[in-house]
Amino acid sequence: MSDKITIEFFHDAMSCWAYPLSPRLRNLVAAHPEVKVVHRSWVLIWSPDEQLKIFKTAAAAKEEIVMLHWAEARRIEPDDRIKCEQMMAQPFDYPYSLPNLLASKAAERQAGHAGHWDYFDRIQKAHLTESRNIADTAVLRDCAKDIGLDVARWERDFTDGATRQMMMADVARARQFGIMRTPALLANGKYQLNGHPKSTFGATISTEVLEIFYADIKRQAERGG
Repeated sequence: MSDKITIEFFHDAMSCWAYPLSPRLRNLVAAHPEVKVVHRSWVLIWSPDEQLKIFKTAAAAKEEIVMLHWAEARRIEPDDRIKCEQMMAQPFDYPYSLPNLLASKAAERQAGHAGHWDYFDRIQKAHLTESRNIADTAVLRDCAKDIGLDVARWERDFTDGATRQMMMADVARARQFGIMRTPALLANGKYQLNGHPKSTFGATISTEVLEIFYADIKRQAERGG
């Protein structure tokens, strides 16, 4: 039996709870080279219209998401990279998910899952630390340039219908496994780690919990599971 472990990382770059998990997962891979990470899209907010249905007004959406959910993540983790007050001072409405998810899949088409991860980290930083609008194509393009992608190719892939199909395949996989929060992990196609629920749609996964998850997967593999 192969000792390789594949972990599917379901996320949306808007998630304040995925932000601290990504470096923890990178540390796990560095410590355990047999672990491979595959990136999957998970949609927090499909569209501005859906956001208005949930929060009633754009101002209310931004206020609740940033000053409640972001602030809770910053307090619990803690993660001083999360800049609540700075985001609240920006003039744009809180973004929605599709642009960042399609942009990440475009990065994946060009540079594989490693490229997706680098791009995901860059746009999370743009969103949660730099307080930029990651629903803005210009911001997403800048992030592609920042990690060294071929920007012209990235732009073509970003608008290509095949990229959306890739994203929707991830969404279907999340639904298949009943994943209701982000971030969530799925190992070897069967073992789920959904984390400890926090705020709406969110979950926190500590380094300790991540290491326990890894140990459990290894134990199951040794038992032939």
